[in-house]
Amino acid sequence: MAGSSPDNFTAPRDIKAALTAMRHFGAMVSHRRRRAVLTALGLYAFAAAFIGYFGVNAYSGNHGLRAQKDLEQQLASMQHELQSLRTERTDWERRVALLRADRIDPDMLDERARKLLGYADPRDLTYLLPSR
Repeated sequence: MAGSSPDNFTAPRDIKAALTAMRHFGAMVSHRRRRAVLTALGLYAFAAAFIGYFGVNAYSGNHGLRAQKDLEQQLASMQHELQSLRTERTDWERRVALLRADRIDPDMLDERARKLLGYADPRDLTYLLPSR
């Protein structure tokens, strides 16, 4: 062992340690890269789900676009009903005005009296309809 130096004994160990370290280092790099890619994909998936949730609610939620369309249809229907009720009220107000004591219409009085009493004027033309 006179000709051997301490470097000869440590050299194979250093090479083995260096190669082993590189192999572990490479595995750690791929593991880190995989973790970074999976983290990014997870964040993108979370963001897509978050945006999708609010997008669906913006369309079909209680205050969404579909609900607004339904409310507009209800509003149009109610406005039509209001107009018909106003017309009917105007008609009734006109008929009630004809029955007031200060200016009674004789034809209206005659019509109402015959209807309430169940009488007919002899000059009226009556039709007998078969019972159902």
